[in-house]
This record gives sequence, structure tokens and C-alpha cells, in this order.
Amino acid sequence: MARETIRILGIDTSLRSTGVGIVEACGSSLRAVAYGRIVNKPKIPHSQCLENIFDSITGLIEQHQPHCAAIEGAFFAKNPNTAMVLGQARGVAITACTKKGMEITEHSPRKVKQALVGSGAAQKDQVAKMVMRLLNLSEQPQEDAADALAIAICHFHQLALPEELRAKTI
Repeated sequence: MARETIRILGIDTSLRSTGVGIVEACGSSLRAVAYGRIVNKPKIPHSQCLENIFDSITGLIEQHQPHCAAIEGAFFAKNPNTAMVLGQARGVAITACTKKGMEITEHSPRKVKQALVGSGAAQKDQVAKMVMRLLNLSEQPQEDAADALAIAICHFHQLALPEELRAKTI
């Protein structure tokens, strides 16, 4: 019996450093296909940053053909301007995936940490080390890329759950 292979795009949005990671799962075996950051320099206008995020995610999808996407859920920011900018970055990331016909699922930061480390209060370094271990990486990915890979891994674990326990699709 052949095992199904699935590719999941994980996205950790930010205006200046959006993490992206594609995880391929075959049975219970996981591997990183691609990961990194979409970096926008501080002096670049927001509109150009948003365009770069959109174009970079679109290119990643075209190159690696993931089956679905998972994105970090919105969180409550103390600064309304920060929340608005993050919302804009999330919007273009979601739009890039939607334009390619992909289903997108949202996972809260707490849920991602719980799925990978066993504690929703885990530190970022703990999550990154677990990502490295689960994907058998020789070095720890940069923080945003590690978060994106963690989101993809969380989504993979979510797929094994009964329908009523799964996260909501955007």
C-alpha cells in the first residue's frame, strides 16, 4: 500500500521578516523541503514590503507545489499600529495562497507550541530545537523560519485529528 505524501506551507507573517517553510510528510516521516525568511529592509515603504511578501510566497508555491498552507493565527498586540501592519502582512500572505487555490488553516501560537513541545508556554528556542530534531536538520533555522516550519508541523499533526477537533480554515 502506497503512503500519501503531502506538502504543507507554513507561514509566520511579519512585515519585515516573514518566515516560510515547506514540510513534506510521507506517513509519519517529515522532511523540510524549503525554508527561510522574506526580508524587507526598514526603509522600504510598506506597500513594497507587502508586494514582496505576496510575490515571494507566490514564487515559493509555484516552485514547490505545496498542497495546503498553515498560517499563524492573529494575536493581540498592545500597539494598534503593530496589529494593523501585521494584519496587512497576513492578508497578502493569505491572498497569495488563495490565488493559487490552496486551502489555508490558522493555528494559534499557543497551539503550535503545544503541538511541538507539549507546552503552550514554550520558549521560541525550545520550539526551534524541536523543529530541528523533528526534521533532522543539521543546524537550527533562523527564528522566523523555525516558526514557519513549526506551524507546518503543527498542521500535519492536526490532519490526523478527527474533523471536529481540527482548526478552522480561513
